[in-house]
Amino acid sequence: MSKQTRYQAKTPNADGVISYTSAENAVWRDLMAGQAQAVQTHMARPYLDGLERLALPTDRVPQTDELSDVLSPLTGWRVAPVPALIGFERFFDMLARRVFPAASFIRSRADFDYIKEPDIFHEIFGHTPLLTDPRFAGFSQAIGQAGLRAGRQDYAWLIRLYWFTIEFGLTLEAGQIKALGSGLASSPTELPWSVSDAPLHRPFDVIDILRTPYRIDIHQPLYFVLEELDELFAAADRDLLADVKVAQAKGLFAPSYEQKAG
Repeated sequence: MSKQTRYQAKTPNADGVISYTSAENAVWRDLMAGQAQAVQTHMARPYLDGLERLALPTDRVPQTDELSDVLSPLTGWRVAPVPALIGFERFFDMLARRVFPAASFIRSRADFDYIKEPDIFHEIFGHTPLLTDPRFAGFSQAIGQAGLRAGRQDYAWLIRLYWFTIEFGLTLEAGQIKALGSGLASSPTELPWSVSDAPLHRPFDVIDILRTPYRIDIHQPLYFVLEELDELFAAADRDLLADVKVAQAKGLFAPSYEQKAG
């Protein structure tokens, strides 16, 4: 997991409160307003139900404690601010303890439509709605628990299952492709792209996902589609490290994107 970012984390004060400027709150307000109709059109019902449970403020960046107060009685999760990007070990450890790591900064106007690294809009608007659902919360915890047992050589393989589901997963609802992933919910441009005919759509398969490389700095050219949500929840009960070994033995698929120059 890359640790390069041009954004600087915001630090909570002695009371645990992060101060956001009026300009930063305005970015949150405009992102919320801009995504409101898009998520209603393109996101799957579990996300929309979770968003309704959270009742996020529309005019300011929420504090992580506000989210924890809602999540804790529902699923036992809480949200904690972290720097923009953290290492795999810390990420897996936090998920295993039902703590969601939220980058504390918010994107600039220059990155309004698409940001390469996670900001607090992505973390809160994108991720926390599904964490109100015990089934999705359990899957995220299972990824963390598997990560704690994994060796360093396994991290990049295991994280693909999180990437292509919780971050960029799709599902079928009444025969229509809908988005589940947080990276889609929080992106004004990638959300409609993901459910269009432009990218490749492949059926959900754990081993195939573990073998599929991705880039974080582009719209995904390939998404995996759950026919039934139970396919995802059943994956939480699998021996994911055994699955990683199978995927490693088979090897990576050829990338579905252009390789970076240099």
